[in-house]
Amino acid sequence: MDHAAPPPLAFPTQPEEADFARRVRDSFARQGAMRAMGAAIARVAAGEVEIALPFADGVAQQHGFFHGGIVSALLDSACGYAALSLMPADAAVLTVEFKISFLAPARGALLLARGRVVKPGRTLSFCEGEAVLPGPDGGPDGRRVATMSATMICVRDRPDLRG
Repeated sequence: MDHAAPPPLAFPTQPEEADFARRVRDSFARQGAMRAMGAAIARVAAGEVEIALPFADGVAQQHGFFHGGIVSALLDSACGYAALSLMPADAAVLTVEFKISFLAPARGALLLARGRVVKPGRTLSFCEGEAVLPGPDGGPDGRRVATMSATMICVRDRPDLRG
């Protein structure tokens, strides 16, 4: 018997959908939790998403810092949308697990959550995120207050889930 070698596993390293940024933004707009917090997508690129959240009493804990649960939710969404940007148009993404490390209290006018895919896959994608308080000039090199590592799963054939 002559057995052909199986094709190599293909991992998406480029978006499988041409209009991935629109799909990410449309999905984000349907997310009530982010809307309730006042978060907005600041940037979408293939495998990368940044979410911005202005400080408000509703996202603070008792000492005037961004609440840790809010920071976690922002990073989870940033990582999830980074993974979604590389998935097929008929796929949705859900979080399998994440670990967050808080590096410093988050006090500032704006919090940026950046998620990026470090190992894309057909089923599981591994992501990293960081939460940053922008520098005094509003530039990208600010104070990092938290990091996250997360695993996202690609979900298909579920009509109740969409992008």
